Amino acid sequence: MSVEALGQKLPESDWSTERSADLYRVASWGGPYFSVSAAGNVAVHPVDDVGVSIDLPAVVAELCKRGVQLPMLVRFQDILRMQVKRLNEAFADAIEESGYRNNFRGVYPIKVNQLHEVVDEVLDAGREFGLGLECGSKAELIAALANLPDDETLLVCNGVKDQMILSLIVSAQQLGRNVLPVIERYFEYETLKTLGWSKGFVPNLGVRIRLATSGSGRWASSSGLNSKFGLSLPELMRLIEELEAGGLLDRLQLLHCHLGSQIADIAVLKQATKEITQIYAELTKRGVGLKYLDVGGGLGVNYDEGHVNRDAGINYSMQEYANAVVFTVKEVCDAQGVPVPTLVTESGRAITAQHSVLIVPVLAAQVRDQLLAGEQVPEGAHESLKGLAAVLATLPELSETQELLEAFHDAKERETDIRSLFMLGYLGLDERALADRLFWSVCRQILDRLEAIDDGSLPPEIGELEILLTDQYLCDFSVFQSMLDHWAIGQPFPIMPIARLSEHPSRRGVLVDITCDSDGKVNQYISALADNRFLPVHTLNESERYFMGFFLMGAYEDIMGDAHNLFGRVAEAHIYADADEPQNFWIEKIIPGTAVQDMLAQVQYFPNDLQRRMSELVRAKIQAGVVRPSVGMEILDQYMACFQQSTYCGSIGGLDQDIV
Repeated sequence: MSVEALGQKLPESDWSTERSADLYRVASWGGPYFSVSAAGNVAVHPVDDVGVSIDLPAVVAELCKRGVQLPMLVRFQDILRMQVKRLNEAFADAIEESGYRNNFRGVYPIKVNQLHEVVDEVLDAGREFGLGLECGSKAELIAALANLPDDETLLVCNGVKDQMILSLIVSAQQLGRNVLPVIERYFEYETLKTLGWSKGFVPNLGVRIRLATSGSGRWASSSGLNSKFGLSLPELMRLIEELEAGGLLDRLQLLHCHLGSQIADIAVLKQATKEITQIYAELTKRGVGLKYLDVGGGLGVNYDEGHVNRDAGINYSMQEYANAVVFTVKEVCDAQGVPVPTLVTESGRAITAQHSVLIVPVLAAQVRDQLLAGEQVPEGAHESLKGLAAVLATLPELSETQELLEAFHDAKERETDIRSLFMLGYLGLDERALADRLFWSVCRQILDRLEAIDDGSLPPEIGELEILLTDQYLCDFSVFQSMLDHWAIGQPFPIMPIARLSEHPSRRGVLVDITCDSDGKVNQYISALADNRFLPVHTLNESERYFMGFFLMGAYEDIMGDAHNLFGRVAEAHIYADADEPQNFWIEKIIPGTAVQDMLAQVQYFPNDLQRRMSELVRAKIQAGVVRPSVGMEILDQYMACFQQSTYCGSIGGLDQDIV
């Protein structure tokens, strides 16, 4: 289907759910977990059973009935389990097909999403596959160490490690835990050696290497020779020589590299894997006791394959990724005559991204005001207003592109004159407002007519008109709290209405949040249209609420949120699929969002002190006769009640009446 067929030219009567799925590119980012149902709603398929489909608006409706405050994060926990299973099965298939004589031991990097419920679900799903964990800080180590299910489970410790961290790792090894500190800087090895001597214990360790191969995509700078972490080859050889001198080559058990959070190109992965495997082979032939080859993270997610932003997609499947690692390592090891290692990857984004959906209600729409029904320009109006009205009156007679463009240029010139007249005091406020309505009415009619002309060319003025006439949809969320990567690095996320997908989305919208910051908006979108600066949306109805779904939010966004304007964490619900339930799902847990009092306490405004201050103020006003005692107490009660409320908006107008 062409982009034009998906655009605004298509009549509403010809719209369909299939066209909505194509317009929002659901197949690109949603498979196999999300689709558009025949009812025009987003459907979720979190398990292998093709008969189990969950209606996303039904989930939202049930949560609202239970009093969950919007915005809300809906976690489909089965998707976590499915992604763990898919990853391990992909490597198992590659190992079997290639005849690889060792196994795969993935580790989940908890930095991607450290929430306890997420880590527990991932570990439980990975128990049968021997899935381990990766940590990168003191707090993460403390959390991960206590959650290892057994002594065989691998815990890879990356990041800068001080003496306390290294001491705790050594103690964990003394307890028999399979915990490996990865040497990122040479001073870490020196500290680790000293600790081992003091405890009379020789610890096992790993080492990260800075490869010559650089990653691909947005996070390529975290790899290559200028990467932030890892030893250079001269530093590696210095370490090997010291281990060799002490008879400790068997203690170096893991070799690690990292290409970045999202590898876009499979060819780069193969090149890096070949380079790290050559290093592994040389060290093995030298007598180093390496057991594990850790190719790091980077297994990507298709936020939007091949469209909008080249960094948003990947050119491979999960199976291709596993094949690239397994076959490349085997090829190099066979050529070098060394045994193949246990393979390790640190795949976090690919495991967690799909399971989490942010549900955001639209509070209001800011649209360009147009002439009211029957509205006329008064006889005594300024000539500039009459001229603008004349442009509007001639539009029905125009049918050629050039004629319409000339009318647009004329309208812009007259609108500029009107603004100047107003600034000089020659026009009143009423006339200025009427001029605005006239101008936007002219723009709307010209754009509609230009789009209806199918002459094979699109004048640049169409883009200008589209920008001018784009609506702002005010959404009850904070970009800084819930999708920080979009604001900080321009990461695009799939966003679409979760219902009304059998209807033509006839409006162009820009989603803005409720923070006071002008950056608090979504400024690029994923759709089949060439222009990614706006999102096709539906006209709001006063009788029903309109919900946007922000998808693939489970990696990093949950944990990296910023408290701008003191907006806190949103409420969340954990959903499981079950074919025996009436709507194929059940709610396992609901976690309330951050309350006002908790956010205030984070910045040292404590409820008891604030309430005392407000109580003293009210009493003083009562004593001064400013308010009656009953009114003063009502005001104080109102203030006190706010502390337990969500930091986000409650109901606003008619849009709060129904769920969908």
